[in-house]
Amino acid sequence: MGGDHGPPVVVGGVKDYLKRHDGAGVCFLLHGDEAALRDELARAGLPEGVCEIRHTDKIVAMDEKPAQAMRRGKGSSLWNAIEAVKAGEAAAVVSAGNTGALMAISKLILRMSAHGLERPAIVASWPTMRGVTAVLDVGANIESDAEQLVEFAIMGEAFHQAVHGVERPTIGLLNVGSEDMKGHEEVREAARILREGGFGLDYRGFVEGDDIARGTVDVVVTDGFTGNIALKTAEGVARFISALMRDALTSGLLAKAGALLALPALRRMRQKIDPAAVNGGPLLGLNGIVVKSHGGADARGFGNAIRIAVELARSDYLTKVGDNLKRLTAVLDQPAAPGDGAAMETSK
Repeated sequence: MGGDHGPPVVVGGVKDYLKRHDGAGVCFLLHGDEAALRDELARAGLPEGVCEIRHTDKIVAMDEKPAQAMRRGKGSSLWNAIEAVKAGEAAAVVSAGNTGALMAISKLILRMSAHGLERPAIVASWPTMRGVTAVLDVGANIESDAEQLVEFAIMGEAFHQAVHGVERPTIGLLNVGSEDMKGHEEVREAARILREGGFGLDYRGFVEGDDIARGTVDVVVTDGFTGNIALKTAEGVARFISALMRDALTSGLLAKAGALLALPALRRMRQKIDPAAVNGGPLLGLNGIVVKSHGGADARGFGNAIRIAVELARSDYLTKVGDNLKRLTAVLDQPAAPGDGAAMETSK
């Protein structure tokens, strides 16, 4: 019931997913106002049996604060959808609603899978020159210590395998330079753990901001403060370039004629950078699969968020993350070797 458009986009997203992807064995529990949902299902012409409606007239408003949503949200469509995952009725939940409320209620109901992680990490699928790069965290955790950055790397690798089909994703830590001595203490310590921890990750070292769009690595790890700024900057630059191209290609008859000739190539470019094609940011680190759709997403965008949720649910993502997090705990519990402390002090 949340997002900018409510049931029309959610039901439209279900239809889009079934049209463009393998929907075998997938059914949907739609939580919200039954009358509104039935109207949309009839309009979409979806076959019976694909969707089951769970009625509630209680919703979490888009501007409601997370603390209020946790106090008053029980019985809402958002709360009930997450409860369905905990109860095993659903394999995943997808919502275009209030991000803060989704995160807070998901953490309350599903709990965190890692002992040191304060909040779920939000991962973004970032279009690059080589395909798609997973970037996390992009806004959930403003500050992250070395252990949390390693947890992000573990979760990001498993996500990229499950959703983007890369058997052995490469991983980099976002930094102000590629040299080992660059960056603050936490990012350097995270690099040491990733190099020496024996997690089986394909860690490639530090990467810089321009490496994201190049696709230098498959997974870029950073704290939520830096990641969110990078994401919003990239979105702004993309809109700026799109506006410049639109102005240039409509500036005169010759420009319009050239645009007509280049139309197939321009369409391919638009598909590459279309937000709907990469919509859907999973909240990684929970004991369950929760995917956040952009509030303003259209039906195609919401359908893509559903695709991500289904692929995560069909994979061994949660098992793989759990095994590697246990390995991380074992590494961190090992006593420091003689001389490690002195080496650390020197590096500072």
